[in-house]
Amino acid sequence: MDTKTKAGAGALPLNTILDGDCIDEMRKLPDCSVDLVFADPPYNLQLKGHLHRPDNSRVDAVDDAWDSFASFQTYDQFTRAWLAEARRVLKPNGAIWVIGSYHNVFRLGAALQDLQFWILNDVVWRKTNPMPNFRGKRLTNAHETLIWASKEEASRYTFNYEALKELNDGVQMRSDWVLPICTGHEREKDENGEKAHPTQKPQSLLHRVMIATSNPGDVVLDPFFGTGTTGAVAKMLGRDYIGIERDADYRRVAETRLARIRKYDKAALEVTRPKRAEPRVPFGQLVERGMLRPGEVLTSLNGRHAAKVRADGTLVADDVKGSIHKVGAALEGAPSCNGWTYWCFKRDGQTVPIDLLRQQIRAEMQ
Repeated sequence: MDTKTKAGAGALPLNTILDGDCIDEMRKLPDCSVDLVFADPPYNLQLKGHLHRPDNSRVDAVDDAWDSFASFQTYDQFTRAWLAEARRVLKPNGAIWVIGSYHNVFRLGAALQDLQFWILNDVVWRKTNPMPNFRGKRLTNAHETLIWASKEEASRYTFNYEALKELNDGVQMRSDWVLPICTGHEREKDENGEKAHPTQKPQSLLHRVMIATSNPGDVVLDPFFGTGTTGAVAKMLGRDYIGIERDADYRRVAETRLARIRKYDKAALEVTRPKRAEPRVPFGQLVERGMLRPGEVLTSLNGRHAAKVRADGTLVADDVKGSIHKVGAALEGAPSCNGWTYWCFKRDGQTVPIDLLRQQIRAEMQ
């Protein structure tokens, strides 16, 4: 067991699958010790007998004992109990994701709000390859719903907006996610070669969740660990995980799976950050470090204007003196100007934006 001690939080069983009931095991964890919770709780499908296809073959549906509850009241009591523990162990700026179908997601949403979680988004996971409706009496159930909530309304939760845009070809990520269900080579198998878990989630879903709402080094808790998709993605992405699973067969599969997972290297774990999150670099620092020399001439990107660098990190052009931004705006007759992208310098006959020098300094600082 890989345990780590964190200030004020005691020892956490990091990168471990805990054997037991999720409520009991969460009670053993310290207050405010977890950054993110991902929970895929029982659906409470309320199946009445076996489900068959038109040819009378039996569908391998979710009919396990863990998904059976005596009543909605019993299910709600269970839901509120585990959610209360999840909220207790979350850090003040922590967040939770819960996933469910139409059978349970509305009850999950009500319980989250009753317990003072603050709902941020509901996400529709639209499955590209859903299981068909064999009886032909309802619409094909082609989606599941995820609810993303912060611990409190005022929580400063993690949201890597720019990274999600990059995942989506530079377009703002929407709340409808089109991803396939877990099939084929991704399916974990038991010793008989059968699928080990009826509702194994695809790695693509957890990858998006963790890239969006966590950072390397964060602690991710999954109270319904199953065959370990949360742990597998967390390990690859440099997060620590805590899994809870009471079924010995699922634990065995998850342990074998996690043993073969390797963490991506540090450089690969970096994601795109917003510009405002990058370290501030004054233009004068380029002059101090000799990257630009006093008296050197900068030219505008459009080639229409020129200005001379002064020793204090200001520019002078005609009768205009001041910062790279002020001088650029004055020359263009504009209310404002981003001097970093406006001004260029010459090196070996090439025109180079001064922002390249700023990025070099930022790389050193990070």
